[in-house]
Amino acid sequence: MLRVAREQLAAGDESLQLNVIARLAGVGVGTVYRHFPNPQALREALLVERCRELVDEARAAADLEDSSEGLRRLLRFTLVKALDDDGLGAVLESASDAEAQTSALKAELDEAVASLLDRARLNGAVRGDIGPGDVRRLLCGIEHALRSGDHGPARVEIYLGVLLEGLRPPR
Repeated sequence: MLRVAREQLAAGDESLQLNVIARLAGVGVGTVYRHFPNPQALREALLVERCRELVDEARAAADLEDSSEGLRRLLRFTLVKALDDDGLGAVLESASDAEAQTSALKAELDEAVASLLDRARLNGAVRGDIGPGDVRRLLCGIEHALRSGDHGPARVEIYLGVLLEGLRPPR
């Protein structure tokens, strides 16, 4: 079912209609619904590995000596992954999750990002009123902006620069 869903997404069908997935996977619709009660649950299942990569990268960034470089590295990594995978941004910005595993991974991600932000605040690189959820939503907005136009490497760096400048404390 996951393979078929990935193939559907790769072919440009982002609807993830569960009855279509069942038919193409050669299983009953009930089987699909038992595993994935709705398309959001299926989308989240497809992104578990990607979310785990984000958690690992956030922890590595938080461990860097230079918190500003760690933040830049994490933001770039996340944005590139989100541009590679249409559903990642939707899962990251969602206020509620269909699967407990997704909620747990997002909590781990937020914890690592909070640690990184705390260190960056101590160095004067990040304003005090920004939290991990804000960073996720801001990145999703930038992802959307990049998808609306040129999203080549140069444009990604320009937008990241704007975001990082906006995260700095007011002068």
